[in-house]
Amino acid sequence: VQLVESGGGLVQTGGSLRLSCAASGHMFSSYAMAWFRQAPGKEREFVATISASGGTTDYADFVKGRFTISKDNIKGTVDLQMNSLKPEDTAVYFCAVEPGLFGIATRESDFGSWGHGTQVTVSS
Repeated sequence: VQLVESGGGLVQTGGSLRLSCAASGHMFSSYAMAWFRQAPGKEREFVATISASGGTTDYADFVKGRFTISKDNIKGTVDLQMNSLKPEDTAVYFCAVEPGLFGIATRESDFGSWGHGTQVTVSS
């Protein structure tokens, strides 16, 4: 599976961005997926995850109520709608997938395939 993220950019505090991750390969609908992020000088951290069917989601506490993850199994994409952005949301955002993983997962080690990331910068 190959993953390509898009939609990053520069936005002011309080603004919104929508990230998208396109997955190549078959059986995309069978995979749970997730978004992680890595800020400069920090370790990569979990942001959001969605089950294979799209029916179950989970979020890191620091994005609950602001970010929404969604999945389109026909298009083969997973999106991250980010609202009320804060400067501390500045990071490179990565999508991840693990073929055969059906339920939600929040650990880096749960996922074996990663995109190259897209930069999100929130100015104060």
